[in-house]
Amino acid sequence: MIEVTAQQIAEYIHGVVDGNPDAKVNNFAKIEQGFQGALSFLANPQYEHFIYETKSSVVLVNKDFKPSQPVTATMIRVDNPYESIAVLLKLYDSMKPKRTGIDPLAYVAPTAKIGKDVFMAPFAAVGDNAVIADGAQLHPHATVGANARVGENTIMYSNSVVYHDCIVGNNCILHAGCVIGADGFGFAPTAEGYEKIPQIGIVTIEDNVEIGANTCVDRSTMGTTIIHKGVKLDNLVQIAHNVEVGANTVMSAQVGVAGSAKIGEWCMLGGQVGVAGHITIGDRVNAGAQSGLPGGRLLKQGNCTVMGYPAIEHGNFARSAAALKNLPELVKEVNELKKEIEQLKQCKSN
Repeated sequence: MIEVTAQQIAEYIHGVVDGNPDAKVNNFAKIEQGFQGALSFLANPQYEHFIYETKSSVVLVNKDFKPSQPVTATMIRVDNPYESIAVLLKLYDSMKPKRTGIDPLAYVAPTAKIGKDVFMAPFAAVGDNAVIADGAQLHPHATVGANARVGENTIMYSNSVVYHDCIVGNNCILHAGCVIGADGFGFAPTAEGYEKIPQIGIVTIEDNVEIGANTCVDRSTMGTTIIHKGVKLDNLVQIAHNVEVGANTVMSAQVGVAGSAKIGEWCMLGGQVGVAGHITIGDRVNAGAQSGLPGGRLLKQGNCTVMGYPAIEHGNFARSAAALKNLPELVKEVNELKKEIEQLKQCKSN
């Protein structure tokens, strides 16, 4: 990172300097690990105590932040420190030199089409009639199958795989070990066992999608499994065959989506959420960690926050969880009441 002043940063992110406008930074650091010349941010109030002791030169804070102690670092007040630091990190990342060229140890099929300014590391492999668009990057052991397509400026990290015929859009990131287009889990039970159902469809990944390490998106039985634009999938996520994930939906680690489920736009699924097959989830559904989504009208209509299994409205879940803690005492009271009722019945009969 080149050396810049607090004033230059503030002008770029539309902030206001509170302190020395000439304070210089040339690196980033977490606020609790700050050092001279570093830029940090404070977004979570739980970390406020670090701002009074950090050695970072500049810290991004909310416009309405009111310190309870003196702050030695220069502050830049912005509407949203987290968004502002993301803007600056993106700028910093764009300034890194971009690698181009095909290493002699990479394999490119004679019939493959390779665009301009493509980078292929040693042992990357591109199959017959595959298309690698301009500016794409294939790191060591990244593999693109026959007739597949990888879009412009898409990055495939080590050991990521795009199976045959599948399509990956522009400006996507496929992290190490992710697999796009493996067979869906389709088997027909017979008297002798399970007979494999050929999975003859594909996977379509639209633009600006990021897929985490060791995440799998299975090809469809017929047609396409589709991940719409702007979707972000964490590590170890499973997307089964014929699933459709709406634009700008995000999923945390270990989410599992069963076959033919349709998930709306701008949904947020927490860690280990399970989605049943063949259901429809509307737009803007937020599901808390470990929730089970078996379907239902609440999910289909969207615009809701749910928790638990089966998932219910989060307020109801919180009240149910609170009641569950008292369940042993409630059971004891009920048993005592039953005894009293029996005693009253006996007295009455006598």
